[in-house]
Amino acid sequence: MNLAAVLEARASDRGYGDRPAIVVGSQTSTHGEVHDGAARLASMLAGHGVRRGDRVLLALPDGVEFAWAFLGCVRLGALAVPVNPQLPADDHRVLAADCRAGAAVCDDGLAERFSDHVVLRSSTLAAARAAHDPHPAVAVAQGDPAYAQYTSGTTGAPRAAVHRHGDPLAYAAAFSDPALGLGVGDVVLSVSKMYFAYGLGNSLFFPLLSGARAVVHPGRPSALDIASLVSRHGATVLFAVPTFYANLLREAPAMAGGSLRLAVSAGERLPASLAERTSDLLGCPVVDSLGSTEVGQAFASGTVGLVPSGALGRALPPYEVAVRDDDGRDLAPGATGMLWVRGPTVLLEYLGQPEATAAAFDGDDGDGDGRWLRTGDLASLDGDGFLTHHGRADDMEMVGGISVGPQEIEDLVRLHPAVSEVAVVAVADGDGASRLQAFVVPAPDVAADDALAAELTALARSRLAAFKVPRSVTFVEALPRTPTGKLRRFVLRSGNAWPTLSRAG
Repeated sequence: MNLAAVLEARASDRGYGDRPAIVVGSQTSTHGEVHDGAARLASMLAGHGVRRGDRVLLALPDGVEFAWAFLGCVRLGALAVPVNPQLPADDHRVLAADCRAGAAVCDDGLAERFSDHVVLRSSTLAAARAAHDPHPAVAVAQGDPAYAQYTSGTTGAPRAAVHRHGDPLAYAAAFSDPALGLGVGDVVLSVSKMYFAYGLGNSLFFPLLSGARAVVHPGRPSALDIASLVSRHGATVLFAVPTFYANLLREAPAMAGGSLRLAVSAGERLPASLAERTSDLLGCPVVDSLGSTEVGQAFASGTVGLVPSGALGRALPPYEVAVRDDDGRDLAPGATGMLWVRGPTVLLEYLGQPEATAAAFDGDDGDGDGRWLRTGDLASLDGDGFLTHHGRADDMEMVGGISVGPQEIEDLVRLHPAVSEVAVVAVADGDGASRLQAFVVPAPDVAADDALAAELTALARSRLAAFKVPRSVTFVEALPRTPTGKLRRFVLRSGNAWPTLSRAG
């Protein structure tokens, strides 16, 4: 049951072959062309020695080349490992080593980063369709590994969540079909990229399974870029995160959704006020959803016919959720605790990390669906099964739908001689969007001013990926700590007044 072959057969059986599948700028690829290109790229990969079970790292922007490479790996029975192509070189090398990649498919400018691997450059992929015959799909089982995507645990260390060939079929059947009603008439537009779990489902699996068309932007689109793409292509479903919707309200306040029938939110808690203002701006309902890289996509959400007020929605069958206390006991309706989930697409494992895999689960009834996964989210359930999301329980920060480990940022900022202590957290702004903010205790006799804030921001920007750079710096006399010296991050996250010296940014 090879996933790539199933997707190709679905397109053929339902007549999607000649329908547009992926649109990038002025280039449109049909469903048939996507699958044909993937089959021919599989031959190219096989010619470079890639075999079943090998790991292939993909560092590509969104586009048809990403689809070819991803599905080409899956077709061979290899493990596709997509990563952010905009990461610093050291991060790419760490991830390639962590997943033990035997080959890499990447943009031409990144090739030298993977010089120890077999490298296929993006500029050569289009030629594969003319130079190679389609490769037959390798026979695999539904539960065999197909792809892995990186997520950060409570320590911020990279962990690749491994998913099976059958997982996208299951989470699409749970979310895109019944909750969103995606079909052949839809034009979907996802702000989140395909190397994220959210974007991979939105822009690749959901359109290929439903016959819809995905409009993708290979770069980092602004709110105005997305507003233009919605208008130009008549997008009907917009996928984004709360931070982006807040940007849309601020940067494109006159935007008319027009063609949009639905907006979908995920990645972090969606404040009710932000959802209401976004719905008014776009002229369509906003469906909030909750998922994770470990589950593959959404496991709880509202639906196109039910957008609950003040709650996120219910668990999507066949997923189950539970809210528990620190001792693992189920809490009464309305009580806030740790959110757990189980279902058919919960990760097979963290690649090469058996201890982390074991720690993520609580119990198993003997089949794959019986394992309860600790999500790291705080939530409550009412008596009717409606779920309310209360944010993250651990020290990870969620910004723009991306999980960020603050320790790496803090360690870097702390290198500056003018810094005594630092804590980086995500703080909601006036629009409800989460943005990274650095709280810095300056060294004695140091001027805490805009010049120092600019130096610290420049230091972070020079060494870190863009989404890890704090948007503002606040100078404080001290950081909030427990009597035993542990940092009380939730105090800083809350946005409540904390004694400050100054703020910049």
